[in-house]
Amino acid sequence: MEKTNVMRLLDRNRINYTPHFYSGALSGTDIAACLGEEPAKVFKTLVTVGASRKNYVFMIPAAEELDLKKAAAAVGEKSISMLPQKELLPLTGYIHGGCSPIGMKKQFRTMIHRSAMSFGTIFFSAGKVGAQVEMDPKDISGLCPLETADLIV
Repeated sequence: MEKTNVMRLLDRNRINYTPHFYSGALSGTDIAACLGEEPAKVFKTLVTVGASRKNYVFMIPAAEELDLKKAAAAVGEKSISMLPQKELLPLTGYIHGGCSPIGMKKQFRTMIHRSAMSFGTIFFSAGKVGAQVEMDPKDISGLCPLETADLIV
């Protein structure tokens, strides 16, 4: 399969990762099943907008739901809401189902659920539907400064 922009950025910055490709899955839990991995290790990338109109990125395990109150508290906002899907591509350069925290048009404050740090590697979108990268969550901060927090319901 062809390398994605995320993979090329990781290569350019000499950050170790393993590419994985799949087909026929859309939900995070389906992707985990296709990869033969537990959903707790497969992370989805969600883009939000705060009451201040600032955007934030949250990475949470595939089978979990973002707790908007916890997420708002984690970034110091009064409230946050999910970014409307039609605004995702113009804002990030990614489409729904292929959004990665790495390589967005603009770098936004990025939070990852604290459970990620208990794994040697996690999976997340490689910036294209059908492609995931597996890597040490600590290495993500080489391209995307990460903060950890309790973010799920």
